[in-house]
Amino acid sequence: MAKTQKVQQEKQSGASKGAEKIMEESGAVPAVVEAVVGRCGTKGELSQVKCRVLQGRNMGKQMRRNVRGPVAKRDILMLRETEIEARRIMKRINKGAFS
Repeated sequence: MAKTQKVQQEKQSGASKGAEKIMEESGAVPAVVEAVVGRCGTKGELSQVKCRVLQGRNMGKQMRRNVRGPVAKRDILMLRETEIEARRIMKRINKGAFS
């Protein structure tokens, strides 16, 4: 197949090359963000979100995930796996031996 034919075929497919590549190779699953729970990480660089899986074996499952970078409600995340859920954010202890 000539190079020009490949380019034309990619343009006709509609979706971006990156999205198709992720779905095919790694089996990533889309999930929609339903709520941003809070910030986590030692410096607050991660956001913990509640998301609902849209496709795959765990379709409809609601789970907590840690996300790096800007994220808002109704964003779409591509999850590599849907088995492991993030731990809940712990409240800070201001008194006692842990301070």
